[in-house]
Amino acid sequence: MSDYSNKQAASGLMTSFDPGALNPPPHTLERLVALERDHGAPNHPVLPVVVARGRGSWVQDTDGVRYLDFLSSHFALNQGHRHPHIIAALKAQVDRLTLTAQAVHHDQLGPFLAKLTELTGLGAVLPQSTGSEAVALGLRTVRQWAFQAKGVRIDESEIVVASGGCHGRMMAMGMLDSGDPEQTDLPPSTSGFRMIPYGDSAALEAAITPNTAAFLLEPIQTEGAIVLPPDGYLARVREICDAHKVLLFVDELQSGLGRTGTMFAYEHAGIRPDCMTIGQSLGGGVYPVSAFLADRPIMDVLEPGAQATTYGGNPLAGAVGIAAIEVIENEDLVGKSRDLGEKLATAIREMDSPHVVDVRGSGLLVGIEIETRSGPAQTFCDALLKRHVLTQATHEQVIRLAPPLNIEDIDLEWAISNIGEVLS
Repeated sequence: MSDYSNKQAASGLMTSFDPGALNPPPHTLERLVALERDHGAPNHPVLPVVVARGRGSWVQDTDGVRYLDFLSSHFALNQGHRHPHIIAALKAQVDRLTLTAQAVHHDQLGPFLAKLTELTGLGAVLPQSTGSEAVALGLRTVRQWAFQAKGVRIDESEIVVASGGCHGRMMAMGMLDSGDPEQTDLPPSTSGFRMIPYGDSAALEAAITPNTAAFLLEPIQTEGAIVLPPDGYLARVREICDAHKVLLFVDELQSGLGRTGTMFAYEHAGIRPDCMTIGQSLGGGVYPVSAFLADRPIMDVLEPGAQATTYGGNPLAGAVGIAAIEVIENEDLVGKSRDLGEKLATAIREMDSPHVVDVRGSGLLVGIEIETRSGPAQTFCDALLKRHVLTQATHEQVIRLAPPLNIEDIDLEWAISNIGEVLS
């Protein structure tokens, strides 16, 4: 290791999470994993770690071993684990009120909605709980808009979608997640979608018909191997949508709220969408909160109660959502993401590793593409796990790095040191 490794005492690896010793776990790691396997449905591959505690950029397993978290729970932990401001808001609201019927007002919803419209510049919000719900809600809304604004029958309306994106795991959204034409295990097809290559504005223009309601895409593809748009692509997309009276619907569930070095990833292109989804870190890592937002004329096509939800916009979600945004704003996590992301990406490029084909990303969303002859990216993730850095492979050959945006400089440097040794 480099000389930096001697400074670990200043990082989370060698410091305790809370006063006192960690309580002994009721089950061993092997037993806990077996319980999941025996009583749960098959899921995606899981690292051989059972996490019991978390704070900031660090987690601790059931044996008290600490790991630096470069996963951030699929971008739901931009503010880190258990941020004290968010936890305080959560506890205060739990002691007052957690859920109401939608037949009455509550004192957290109005301020939460106002905060979101101020943050995004879009005029109206429909709060939900998960990202999939927000996307599903958005798809229903843009189809209703096309019916009222363009006279397109609901059952004939079309949504153009960029391939390789990730918009959730519900049936309609799940079929939109694959950029691989050879994939055969997709959910059953849902009608009304036209998929085109990401980054190809000519393909978008060719796909639009009189029945097209919207174009749905991620400004930066996060699950899709960290794919950035070509220069000028999003600006041209905005022009095409305007010319054909098609809504530009951006999915910022993962790329939003500071992750890419701007509050929202579409800002890199200097454009403005007609509608969008946000979520993940909107819940501050403690509660599921998401939302669909749109300009007022779009949202106003909905009839009262048409998009009802039991938990969306509940008092607890409102309090947590406000606190989560306050942390991003008050601690300048957007600026930290931009500066630390550049530091991380530059350091990896300067390693000049023979295993690395490309280093790409924006802010604290960095992808390392591994040379095929060097083996799959997961092999390198496994090596980083042994060095107490949690990472994930995506699309076979890409290591995705996404730490909390408030990661300490010394912890980032420690991770860079370990990444360098693994890549060498």
